[in-house]
Amino acid sequence: MVFDTITDFKKVVGNGIPIGNWYTVTQEMITDFANATLDKQWIHVDEARAAKDSPFNSTIAHGFMSVSMISKLLEDVFTIKSLKMGLNYGLNNVRFPNPVPVNSELRMISKVIAVEALANNGIKATFSCTIEIKGQEKPACVAEFLAAFYE
Repeated sequence: MVFDTITDFKKVVGNGIPIGNWYTVTQEMITDFANATLDKQWIHVDEARAAKDSPFNSTIAHGFMSVSMISKLLEDVFTIKSLKMGLNYGLNNVRFPNPVPVNSELRMISKVIAVEALANNGIKATFSCTIEIKGQEKPACVAEFLAAFYE
């Protein structure tokens, strides 16, 4: 979905935006996230132990890894041509209803639920975001994501 300006983007408030592509969560991604955040719990990085001792029979991604993917997943489904910059503004009501086993496929369903004016020719957009796991009934992550966009 492509918008020429923020004014055009505001017209989608209350509506869904396109559903994104599936992304496979690899062990390399999980390990990289563990190294970046210093959260190296065995359930994330010790494949042998996770296969033996975990109720999931494999390593699982960090919940915060799923939520950190929201920016990229949104970037993949819409563009505002006039933007000079976009920033993460925050999160509301974040939940991780289902673990994400290694090699799961994720995609996001999102809707623009609010847009407010910001100083410096910007807006704060609030998105409802549900990150699905292919083949699972419960999602990996449900959150309200806030982004600041500037023209």
